[in-house]
Parts: sequence; structure tokens; C-alpha cells
Amino acid sequence: MISVDEALARVLALASPPRLETVALAEAQGRALLEPAVSRLTQPPFDASAMDGYALRSADLGDPLEVIGASAAGHPWDGMPRPGTAIRIFTGAPVPAGYDHVELQENIARDGDRITVTTRSRGSNIRPRGNDFAEGDRMAPGCRLTAARIGLLAAMNVAHVSVARRPRVAILAGGDELVPPGTDPAPGQIISSNDLAIAALVRDAGGEPLILPLARDTEASLRAGFAAAEGADLLVTIGGASVGDHDLIGRIAADHGVEQAFYKVALRPGKPLMAGRMGKAAMLGLPGNPVSAITCAILFMQPLIRAMLGLEAVPPLQQARLTCDLPAEGPRQHYLRSRLTPGDGLPGIAPFDDQDSARLALMAEADALLVRPPSDPPRRAGDLMAFIPLPH
Repeated sequence: MISVDEALARVLALASPPRLETVALAEAQGRALLEPAVSRLTQPPFDASAMDGYALRSADLGDPLEVIGASAAGHPWDGMPRPGTAIRIFTGAPVPAGYDHVELQENIARDGDRITVTTRSRGSNIRPRGNDFAEGDRMAPGCRLTAARIGLLAAMNVAHVSVARRPRVAILAGGDELVPPGTDPAPGQIISSNDLAIAALVRDAGGEPLILPLARDTEASLRAGFAAAEGADLLVTIGGASVGDHDLIGRIAADHGVEQAFYKVALRPGKPLMAGRMGKAAMLGLPGNPVSAITCAILFMQPLIRAMLGLEAVPPLQQARLTCDLPAEGPRQHYLRSRLTPGDGLPGIAPFDDQDSARLALMAEADALLVRPPSDPPRRAGDLMAFIPLPH
């Protein structure tokens, strides 16, 4: 068996370079930016008021002022400024040239066209031209386009972006016992859940999943599944990677040109795991146990997809304080389903008492995977521990 770190390095070495495509900004949510996006304008394009109030000159503060006009968003005041005057102004409106301060309306006493500042704000309440971004500013590649980034690009007047094509991920679950959800299982049959869970993790990582028909435990069925994955960037098989079944998967994979990178990894849950290259595509063989499949997909499949997108493959582990004592760990790196609780500075973390890798319900309840290195010594409440957050 090889270590988790070595297995991950070998998996990431299978990543094909990102493939560029240009899409409309409206279709870019969640995509990975591959080329810089350049702003086509400056924002704000003028000195803008940050508040509703009155634009005036700092030199006139303390004096009664005459209101000689108004400036609103889309309707700037274009008169001639002069000392001893003020302009009624609204949030986002251009601050007329010659005025360098906006006082909040609640700090003003007004009588007809005359105002007096009763309380002065500490700042100018003016957003300078280009305070947000300037024409020619660039959004660097290597980031995922979130809602905030898409909003920023739209404000920059960027209509199209160059992004990484979503890796196509074919998912092949196998086993004579499996039937699709919605089926009434016969004796000895179970509902196939892994393929749908892995497809969801593919989408979360930025890939495009293709769930193939369930394969049976025959060479003919598995070969048909491999053939159906033609054109995918990554083939993920689920099940058939344990002792006895592995020879069948391995033989068919070898017949399709798979150069196997490894077979077993020293981790819990999920020891039976294989990876390799199949022509221009990568292949990852996940264990059939539901919790093992999901854990291995988080540890290996999602980083591989992110690498194919040109994104940071492995986000940094997070830290929490243990809220219970733990015994010494065994020889394999262990990922324990755990619950997070609010803490002072760092969250608290406690693994579930039951870590049975067949219990998918506990995976659904977990907030995190607590990471325990091989042969980790006994731990005490209060110890700092690393964890992988799980989405909710």
C-alpha cells in the first residue's frame, strides 16, 4: 500500500491540461477563469456620493449655505459652483466639481433654501473616481467565477470570458445487486446510490458528469461500460476494486490501455482504490462501499477535476479543537466523520462514535472529516486537529 500523499500525487499527475473555451458571462457561473478578464471602464466613473445629503466645500463648513441645485443618480448637476453654496445630493450621484465634502442629511438643519451643518462627519462621504476598479484592471486567471466575481465582471463591462472547459466525467457503477432508485428491489438487491453521489461531487468540483448504465459483474457488461465512456476526460468506476473483483476490472482496464498508477492506499475508509491513464483520459477506480466511495472521491477525484480546470487542486486543511479524547490510531490514515461546534476562535470537533463505513446516514449528518495521520498517538480534548469541511 502507498500513502495518501503519494497516491494523491500520482492522481494529480494524471490531470490533462485545461482546455480553453469562451462563454457568455451569463453562462460562466462556477467556471474556472483561464485568461485574464480586463475591465473596459472605470468604476465609479466619477466622484460619487456615498450618502444622501448635501455636497459642499470643506472651507464653508460652519457657515450657513445656500442650496442651489440637486444631483441624483443619472441626473448630475451641471451648474456653476461657487463659495457659500451646497448641492442636494443622493447616494451614487456625481459630486459636482468644486465640492469636496458630502454631509449626511441627518446632520443638516434646513430652512427653505438655507442649510446649516449641525454635526460634521469624520470622512468626506465621497467615493473617488476609480475607487472600485479602473479601466485596464485585470481579474487574474486561476479563480472560480463566483456570483461576486461575475457581478464584478459585469460591472467591468466584460460580456465574455475565457474559461476552462468542464472535464467530462463518466461514472460507471457496477454490481449484480444494484438497481436504480425508484425500483422495487428484489431479494438480494440494493438501490444504487454511489453513482448519484459521485455525480454530485463531480458537479461540485466543476466537472460535467455522465452517469453510465449500471454494469453487471460480467466482462461483457463492463467492456460495454468502458466503451460508453469513450471521449470522457475521466472515467470513474465504482465497485469491483476489492480482492477478487479487482482482477476483472484491472484486466478490462488493461485491455483499454490503462497504465495503472497504483492499487491500494493506506487510508480508512477506502483502502481498495486504483488509478491510471487510459489513452488521453484518466481513470479512477473507487471502492463500492458508499462512505468509502464518497471519501475517496473527495480526497482524489475532486482534486483531479480541479487540477484539470487549472484551479488549486487541494484546498488547505482547516483547524479545530478536539472536544473529546481519542485513542491511538492504527497504521492507516483515517478520515472520521465528525460534527463541528462553535468555539472561541476555532470550532470544536468530535468524531461520531460509530464510524461504520456502510452507514451513509452518518456521512449525510457530518460537518467534517477529521484527519488522523497513520499511527497518530492518543489525543486529548483541546488538541488542535486538521479537518476537511463537508458541504451542507
